[in-house]
Amino acid sequence: MSAKNSLKNSLIDADDSVLVVIDVQESFLKKFSADERELLLNRIGWIVSVATRLDIPLVAMAEESVAPPIAEKFPKDTPIHNKMVFGLAGDPKILAAVKNTGRKTAILIGLETDVCVAHSAIGLLENGFKVAVIADATGSPGAAHEIGLERMRGAGVLVLSVKSVFYEWLRTVERAIEFSEKYDQEVGDPQGIIL
Repeated sequence: MSAKNSLKNSLIDADDSVLVVIDVQESFLKKFSADERELLLNRIGWIVSVATRLDIPLVAMAEESVAPPIAEKFPKDTPIHNKMVFGLAGDPKILAAVKNTGRKTAILIGLETDVCVAHSAIGLLENGFKVAVIADATGSPGAAHEIGLERMRGAGVLVLSVKSVFYEWLRTVERAIEFSEKYDQEVGDPQGIIL
């Protein structure tokens, strides 16, 4: 990985970000306990809602259909790409959709951390993107989640939290207050996270 596509020593720029929503589908969600599933859906949905209000483009994909609680949060007419490869870079149409946003920083959320998210992150790195994964808005059952995060870290992917990407996107107290005043009623707070 070249230094130019590393996020190691820089903050995430909202104006250069694309949110990549990977495989939030029922067949993967059912592998989690009800509490874990609720938490994941809440945090994934929350970051989708925040990105939408900040005009950060999103590229959504699934091997099946996206779970309704997440799909309902997508901007109207958001295409959902049929992803029949583990890593999105292996599908020219999906990779083109990410590239066509004109953004160079891919922020990844979804399922499963150790397979589709990790493969996609590494493939995006190989295609010259800066890549970050939101650890508490991705998931795999059991130890596989941490194994996937470690795999991505080792490849040069920045691993961060819902809270940290939110504040990196906003950057100032003024913008955070403005966002809260404007959107708190409709977006709320992510479950289990104190902003």
